[in-house]
Amino acid sequence: MVDKIDRAILSLLRADGRMSNARLAEAVGLSPSACLRRLHLLEASGVIRGYTAIIEDGAATQSTVVIVQITLDHQTDEHMKRFEAAARKCVEIRECYLMAGLTDYLLRVEAQSIADYERIHSEILSKLPSVTRIQSNFAIRNVIRNFSKS
Repeated sequence: MVDKIDRAILSLLRADGRMSNARLAEAVGLSPSACLRRLHLLEASGVIRGYTAIIEDGAATQSTVVIVQITLDHQTDEHMKRFEAAARKCVEIRECYLMAGLTDYLLRVEAQSIADYERIHSEILSKLPSVTRIQSNFAIRNVIRNFSKS
């Protein structure tokens, strides 16, 4: 169970994932060893799934972001688990959300170009289990990217 101190650790890491354990421990009022134990527990339990670098949009990362709405032919637990397991294996799918509303899943897909997205659509997305409808929306530019609550 995540408590107040764990939430503080998560908030600080969300703002600065490279924060040293010593700084993190000081900020939350723990000894470095106690803080590291909590951090390892958060990682082992899956609360912290990993660490990543946030790359600024620009010439080094020329990619097309596509927001994709997926509708399944059946919304049973079995169909959803099969879809989710298959989606996790697709490196082009950067994010996947189970939705309430008209579509079942919302995906954020990154492609190198429109032609690359056409390949992803035909070779990957259309072959995911139980997919009956794919609606693609191309992002023009990122307006807000906020990974921390500060």
